[in-house]
Amino acid sequence: MIAIVDYGMGNLRSVQKALERVGHSATITTDPADIARAERIILPGVGAFGDAMKNLESYGLLKPMTDAISKGRPFLGICLGLQVLFGDSDELGQHEGIGIIPGVVRKFPPKERVPQIGWNQIHIRRKIPLLDGIPDGSFFFFVHSYFVTPLEAGDEVASTDYGIDYTSIAARGNAYGVQFHPEKSQDLGLRLLKNFAEL
Repeated sequence: MIAIVDYGMGNLRSVQKALERVGHSATITTDPADIARAERIILPGVGAFGDAMKNLESYGLLKPMTDAISKGRPFLGICLGLQVLFGDSDELGQHEGIGIIPGVVRKFPPKERVPQIGWNQIHIRRKIPLLDGIPDGSFFFFVHSYFVTPLEAGDEVASTDYGIDYTSIAARGNAYGVQFHPEKSQDLGLRLLKNFAEL
């Protein structure tokens, strides 16, 4: 089972429908028991970092997610779901994240229009199975005001240029995160979700 985590802040149905289009069913759930037994977990997200962490904690979802990651089950964070994998964020105050990937979440410098909305390229720094069939320079759809910076260069998978060169895909072991929205990124986004479902 692929579990799509519902903590009140995700683009859930569109992720589920995108997976169905590539031949994989997924369950949208708020039940910690579903997360605990899922073979793969997707954490979508839109909104503020602090609210996301508060909701994940209050719904009892943090422990089953981190337990699943520690057991080697594939995990994919999308947009805010990527950001909460990191150690801390300064969005609307200082907030502690899950800390699976050491690093920080910061706001774009004011020289660029914030939020970044629209299509942008990824520049692949290292190949991973999640990117099978996805060429360097591919375009994906982004909507975000904050970006992640891993402390260890090896956790960066791809970067994107938006005034600064920032990490747009990060991974540590079986935990993956993408800053863009694959469910809104047409054929290549569907390919990425199919790759994840078949890891």
